[in-house]
Amino acid sequence: MPASEKTTRHRLPVTAAALLSFALPVGLASPALAAPGASASPSATPPASMSTLGGASLGLPGTQVRLAAGVPVLPKDLSARSWIVSDAESGQVLAAHNAHWKLAPASTLKMLFADTLVPKFPKTEKHKVVAHDLAGMGAGSSLVGIKEKETYTVRDLWLGVFLRSGNDAVHVLSSMNGGVAQTVADMNAHAKELRALDTNVVTPDGYDAKKQVSSAYDLTLFARSGLQKKDFRAYCSTVRASFPGATTKSKKGKTTRDTFEIQNTNRLLSGDSDVPVYQGIAGVKNGNTTNAGATFTGVAERDGHVLLVTVMNPQKDEHNEVYKEAAALLDWGFRADGKVQPVGELVAPEGVSTAQPGATAPATPTGGPGASASAHTEAGAAARNGSGGATVALALCGGLLVLLAAGVFLVNRRWPLPELMRRRPRP
Repeated sequence: MPASEKTTRHRLPVTAAALLSFALPVGLASPALAAPGASASPSATPPASMSTLGGASLGLPGTQVRLAAGVPVLPKDLSARSWIVSDAESGQVLAAHNAHWKLAPASTLKMLFADTLVPKFPKTEKHKVVAHDLAGMGAGSSLVGIKEKETYTVRDLWLGVFLRSGNDAVHVLSSMNGGVAQTVADMNAHAKELRALDTNVVTPDGYDAKKQVSSAYDLTLFARSGLQKKDFRAYCSTVRASFPGATTKSKKGKTTRDTFEIQNTNRLLSGDSDVPVYQGIAGVKNGNTTNAGATFTGVAERDGHVLLVTVMNPQKDEHNEVYKEAAALLDWGFRADGKVQPVGELVAPEGVSTAQPGATAPATPTGGPGASASAHTEAGAAARNGSGGATVALALCGGLLVLLAAGVFLVNRRWPLPELMRRRPRP
């Protein structure tokens, strides 16, 4: 079997679960060292005023949740500087903590990189790597093992990006796209298109750089957009794959290509000694750098509910803490979804209608002094009562069901997924 085709993924039959769909206009890896001149570690205190995109409550510092009868309290001992858990189908934000705090994203920024570039190159296209393709990578970058003068398919490169968070694979794809500067410009333009206004891209691989920031809210938007794309879903849900190595020539002149196995460093997908595979997980992306700490965005499905979670920079210094907090938040989200009043919503991209005849009505953004104060007060009470949380993610699959009229895509807020990838617990 060719190296580029030997992968491990899990799929189950389609269910009635649906995911908010929108179409854009046509057209862990090892921790990396901080780049020279990278911004200092962020303040431990979030800004007093943040963006209110998606709802007024999301602009408030601290935990935002609307507890009521029948709604479970948040998990205890959440230590992340920022997190958000949302329903991927409706776009409702179930709870959040400093959702719009601009922080270093680490390799979770690769979700925006992939969402921007995946549609540009057929996965079967081949590229022979030259020295220039690998220039400019930061010291201590996570690598998949790309070799100069070797040829890789686009699919190989994307598996290197998602499974090993390979900055070498990112730089090769960026070179194919016209270079790092062009790719950064494309990513910033796409972020604006998605209304991810907390984000400023400086490096396409998420390596620490001055003024490179994103937020838990924006990272969730990137994941949600990427998961509309079949290839993106396939890459981010792959647990392990065979990757091309070096080409060797025997004394008789016979040429062979070595391969080696790579495994996804998303511990909720692949598991670890202290983190089991999360039931229903199917991506999306993890990261870890000196400045960002650990970051993670995940998606998971359970009983027809599809949730997204993003966790940024847990302060608790424990092994795999970002995954533990993400998993706890997902557990809470599955218990609370449909019971808790949302504190905001995930917005649709620029120029995209958020409703269609027969579509579910958009979630009402939280707003108004009374609503915000209520959410903030209830969150504070929950915190005093020992609530907190963490969770992880699922796998989504689905081609876009869109209506094309005069070159404009419209949104259907609910649609059956043509394909849903889910992770079963290990036997």
